[in-house]
Amino acid sequence: MKNIIKNLKPYWKSVIVILLLLVVQAACDLTLPQYTSRIIDTGIQNSGIEHILPEKITAEEFAQAQLFMTEEEAKAFTACYREEGELYVLAETDSEALSAMDETLLMPIVLTYQLGHVTEDQFKAMTGMELAQAEAAGMPVTTFTAENEAGEEITYVDLRTALAAMIESGQMDGAMVSRAREQLEKTVDTIGTDTLVSMGIAYAAECDEAAGIDLAEKQTGYLWSTGARMLGLTGILLIVSITISYIASRVGAGVGRDLRLKVYRNVISFSNAEMDRFSTASLITRSTNDVQQIQIVCVILLRMVMFAPIMGVGGIIKVAQTGAGMSWLIALAVVSIICVLGGLVLIAMPKFRKMQVLVDRINLVARELLTGLSVIRAFGREKTEQKRFDEANLALKRNQLFTNRVMTFMMPMMMMMMNLLVVAVMWVGAGRIDTGDLKVGALTAFITYAMHIVMSFLILSAMSILLPRAGVAADRIEEVISSKPSVLDPEQPKALPEGGAQGVLAFRDVSFRYPGAEEDVVSGISFVAEPGKTTAIIGSTGSGKSTIVNLIPRFFDVTGGSITLDGIDIRDLTLHDLRGEIGFVPQKGVLFSGTIESNLRFGAQDASDEAIRAAAEIAQATEFIDDKEKGFASEIAQGGSNVSGGQKQRLAIARAIARDPKIYVFDDSFSALDMKTDAKLRAALAERVKDATVIIVAQRISTILHADNILVLDEGRIVGAGTHEDLLRNCDTYREIAESQLSAKELGLEEVR
Repeated sequence: MKNIIKNLKPYWKSVIVILLLLVVQAACDLTLPQYTSRIIDTGIQNSGIEHILPEKITAEEFAQAQLFMTEEEAKAFTACYREEGELYVLAETDSEALSAMDETLLMPIVLTYQLGHVTEDQFKAMTGMELAQAEAAGMPVTTFTAENEAGEEITYVDLRTALAAMIESGQMDGAMVSRAREQLEKTVDTIGTDTLVSMGIAYAAECDEAAGIDLAEKQTGYLWSTGARMLGLTGILLIVSITISYIASRVGAGVGRDLRLKVYRNVISFSNAEMDRFSTASLITRSTNDVQQIQIVCVILLRMVMFAPIMGVGGIIKVAQTGAGMSWLIALAVVSIICVLGGLVLIAMPKFRKMQVLVDRINLVARELLTGLSVIRAFGREKTEQKRFDEANLALKRNQLFTNRVMTFMMPMMMMMMNLLVVAVMWVGAGRIDTGDLKVGALTAFITYAMHIVMSFLILSAMSILLPRAGVAADRIEEVISSKPSVLDPEQPKALPEGGAQGVLAFRDVSFRYPGAEEDVVSGISFVAEPGKTTAIIGSTGSGKSTIVNLIPRFFDVTGGSITLDGIDIRDLTLHDLRGEIGFVPQKGVLFSGTIESNLRFGAQDASDEAIRAAAEIAQATEFIDDKEKGFASEIAQGGSNVSGGQKQRLAIARAIARDPKIYVFDDSFSALDMKTDAKLRAALAERVKDATVIIVAQRISTILHADNILVLDEGRIVGAGTHEDLLRNCDTYREIAESQLSAKELGLEEVR
């Protein structure tokens, strides 16, 4: 995880922008359920009325509304209205002030509403008289017919007229009204707060309708305005979400680009020791599959993981604001989810760690199959190699099947828990709605917030499954990036003369062993290669010939002794300066996709067309280049697969010649040439390199017959040095090699003897 975060540091500005946009997104997401709640509770159930104070009220109702108000309450109530003819119009428009008045005047308003909506049974219980008896006794009561909550038409009694008459006649004073209020409050207290608010809203609706306000139009207007706000929030949410996804994708792609660039740059600087440490198949996997894993996780981190805690915390705050009293259900669901996912992660984690190693393995096997296809066919190993690939493929399949099967339990279990949570919330919430402590809209909002909270923890828990694999991939890439090449430029390099090196190359008691090896591959190697002379190296397979020439351009550094160029230790020169003086032709000719010309210019971009053609002529390559329709512009396939081995070797030699270096190194570079082409090439080359230092590694005696100095290697040591004639006389190893290739007459052994 540390390495993943480290890769995001260069994009900290984008991360901050994403964080701010995520806050906006969370705010929009968490606000939408509030509007849904308002549509249900206010828009549908309360006819679009938000506060208990009527928008308009008749003068008679204005007086009756103050029956149970204290002096302070009545003063506050009258201050909210202005008189317009026979009506009183609400002058207070501030939402916070109206909400405060809802709390202050709720009880007297509800008492007034209740006293104005007394059923016949309630009237009999309160007065001890039937309605007809009260009317006969001259009690000033008003009756009206209206629908109850069940939709039934019943007769209600408005006792406010009688109460007002009693107060006016002096039959009731303020103390008696206060006692009556206390008595009614005790009765009303058994009703839930939300029910009280609904009564206050119902009172406001009746007053508005009595004052001539069209409630249907008011309700429709409220629904349209609330819907428009929701639509606006949804539009903002859409824009923010698209922007976040765009920025996160760019950051993820940037991280992938940076990692590939870092891996590429570091691998380019690797010596052969590092290349042996990291296999080619593993490096390919690290720069492709591993980088892709990190890129995907970076996008998920920025898009979802950062969003989850913001939404979770916001959801918890909103849940607390609903006052539903069911937070314990959410806590129980979150703990259950964490326990289930924790168990799944513990089971699957070892397999996730193993997965990248298995990807390496299948990549290695596939690469060997593809590159060695001709050999596999030649030896009839198709079934064996197919079985080998199947084993690697099967191991990866089993690992992935195990992790996938474990993870398949996650979604059904999460859905089951979320649905159980909804059922539990509905069950508990229904009881609270029944007691009047919770509104339907508030319950709907609570369920939505609960889903947000649970999903937030689900996302965070699910990332604990994805992160291990990405963490392994990040560690593998960091291992490549942090690996320092064993062959480096010196801190204080020495410079070659302005005109370049003369080309005097000297080995002084050189020894070398590969990293981790117990014995030296070569030891005690001492010789001097001078300009204008050819130094040849010959020996049996595994004697150390290629190792010696690989030390010259510092593919490896010597472990003992020194190599000097014009008296300067090559370790004191920069790699650029050293390799700029060398034309190296490796044992295996390597060509790059492009054209013949681009390959010949590989080491000499500014070489003229004449120089390129001259190099090709010396390497005897023009005979097949000129036969091609496009000549030097002919295409070269990847790896030079569309040219033969001999043609590939001649192009590699021409590439080194085109560079016109001071030192030529040919590592068994003539092995694919026939004797005639070999002779013609060496004859043409001799004229071109007469002022340069030439080092040739060869298996054929005919290639090095005329070398000025021939070194004979056996088990990593020089067992003979000199001209061809000298070695025939004095070196048994050389004589054995020569006699195995040429006849005594061809070697002139009779004359030598």
